Amino acid sequence: MNLQKIIFWTHFVVAVAVSVIVLMLSVTAVVLTYERQLTAWSHRKYQAPPTKSQTTPLSIDELLERVAVGEPEIALSAITLRADPREPVALNVGRGDYLYASRYTGKLLNDGDGPMRRFLRSTMYWHRWFALEGADRDFGRAITGAANLGFFLLLVSGVYLLWPRTWRWHSVRSIIIFRSDLKERARDLNWHNVIGFWLFVPLLIIVTSGLVISYGWAGDLVYRAVGEVPPVSISVRDVRTNVQTNHASITPCSYQTLVERVVETVPDWKSITLTVPETSVAPVVFTVDRSNGGQPSKRLDLTFSRLDCVAYVMGGYPTYSRGQKLRSWLRYAHTGEVYGFVGQTIAGVASLGGVVLVWTGLAMAWRRFFRS
Repeated sequence: MNLQKIIFWTHFVVAVAVSVIVLMLSVTAVVLTYERQLTAWSHRKYQAPPTKSQTTPLSIDELLERVAVGEPEIALSAITLRADPREPVALNVGRGDYLYASRYTGKLLNDGDGPMRRFLRSTMYWHRWFALEGADRDFGRAITGAANLGFFLLLVSGVYLLWPRTWRWHSVRSIIIFRSDLKERARDLNWHNVIGFWLFVPLLIIVTSGLVISYGWAGDLVYRAVGEVPPVSISVRDVRTNVQTNHASITPCSYQTLVERVVETVPDWKSITLTVPETSVAPVVFTVDRSNGGQPSKRLDLTFSRLDCVAYVMGGYPTYSRGQKLRSWLRYAHTGEVYGFVGQTIAGVASLGGVVLVWTGLAMAWRRFFRS
């Protein structure tokens, strides 16, 4: 058996083995293409304009006081403000759950868990771990990770199988142009080749970034590829306490004062997320995003001491090493969000192409073995 046949049969066996799982990953990825926009659209009804008695947004401190009066049992982990004052404040209550409150009254608008959010979250759970619960999630992650690895092998071996043996128009045409004069197996092969050719790069980025998300060793390779040693996981809180001071007798400055300082520092902000500190004198960390989300190069952290109110320590993307920046890029390249709406669209089209690749591949396998 020559090399061509070895690679073909390896491609064939792996494809059949992972086909159903890759199909599920591709379909759910198509559904999640515009997850960010769909979520924002579903929350449009929570926009709250100024009231007659309150024409300017409440300070963060006053808003939190009003929320605490209405819902004293809420334990907040973070607060997110949008540049548009009509947008509600997002109150992170842990485990990815949010409450939304009016910027002008502090009144809770709802729990944020509407039909659209539930649908998208369920789809995401299927995409990540087959929507399994509890300890079974690790099993689900292992299966989707292995299927993604199989998809990577299919892309690599597919390049070899697709490569023209002779660079003549007749040979090249069949892998770059859809032909309408073909039937059944020849048509499926043509579709399989053409889609694989045109979508190879976005699919390779999606699948490679999926490997980095799924496997620690793949993440380590990202750092080693740029000549760095993979970092050791440490607590984010341990890093941020560098600005901690021990002057507990000094009255800490308000959250609103710090927010105003952040706005002065980053005037083109789109959203500001305040991570609620554990104590009144602990450092306060603000994550500032100058995009609509999913673009790490436009995000940074500012850590303030509540006893100073002026000095801050910058962190996040601007301070990352090359390996960290590449790792962050891969995270959002997986969904295409790193390049905004255009990137999401390309990722969605590539995912739809993945569906067709699975379908045409299985159709050819069926005809090879079950039809004369």
